[in-house]
Amino acid sequence: MYALIETGGKQYRVEEGQSVYIEKLAAAEGETVTFDKVLLVNKEDGTVIGTPVVEGAKVTGKVEKQGKAKKIVVFKYKPKKNYKRKQGHRQPFTKVVIESIEA
Repeated sequence: MYALIETGGKQYRVEEGQSVYIEKLAAAEGETVTFDKVLLVNKEDGTVIGTPVVEGAKVTGKVEKQGKAKKIVVFKYKPKKNYKRKQGHRQPFTKVVIESIEA
């Protein structure tokens, strides 16, 4: 059984027991989070597709970790104009372990 959920402007395919790195949530480590925007649920007896979300479906997970991804370098450059800008960025994330899919 799997489901498609939407959080942080992105869509994720999740299964029970899977750990997912998603956009940062305002939840502490160890807290339980519920995703109500379930777009699709695939069960043994068939697939339920939402219009736009599946009614009564929810996915619950437990926040395992809050962190930041590896640093990327943002470098802007214009030739022959003596313009250079170097900047770093670390995207924050939340690691969630999916506990149950209810539909």
